[in-house]
Amino acid sequence: MEIRKIVTVVEETHKDGEKTIDIPTRKAVAMAVINNPFAGQYVEDLTDLMKIGEQLGSMLAERAVKALGIARESVESYGKGVIIGEKGELEHAAAILHPLLGKPFREQVGGGKAIIPSAKKLGGIGTGLDVPLHYKNAAFVRTHYDAMEVRIADAPKADELVIALVVTDSGRPHPRIGGLQKSEVKSEDGLR
Repeated sequence: MEIRKIVTVVEETHKDGEKTIDIPTRKAVAMAVINNPFAGQYVEDLTDLMKIGEQLGSMLAERAVKALGIARESVESYGKGVIIGEKGELEHAAAILHPLLGKPFREQVGGGKAIIPSAKKLGGIGTGLDVPLHYKNAAFVRTHYDAMEVRIADAPKADELVIALVVTDSGRPHPRIGGLQKSEVKSEDGLR
């Protein structure tokens, strides 16, 4: 794996709509810009990308948690995404995100029974991606349905991939649409 750049961003929201937030909500993303070893070609065996996903799952999650300045167990929501440069394909992102990345990501955030929501998108330099988020132990906790838009001004080049892992220390500001609450989670099946 050849890393060109690593970018970490923390977004802290103090006011949403017309109301100040008592305790600001924070989201952090750690992104890596890497070369795509399969850019411009069709390759049947994507094992190399799966291994890259495993390496980045640990490294990027650790950086994102450190950026929030909280204990790993205090992470509440998570999500992942990949922006594929023009010479790549969606399956390259799937190979990074799905087979091996989840386990090290969960280890770095102190667990997580819920599926890690994801997004993938093909695009050129400066393409943005909305990385979906939800509560790490129960996907149906509505207070944590959210997303973080990520982008890097000079990436991805046509033969690159941008991998993004997002973590939060809370749900959305001012949640009030009902549904399953964090305090009601049973953490049995990753759903409720």
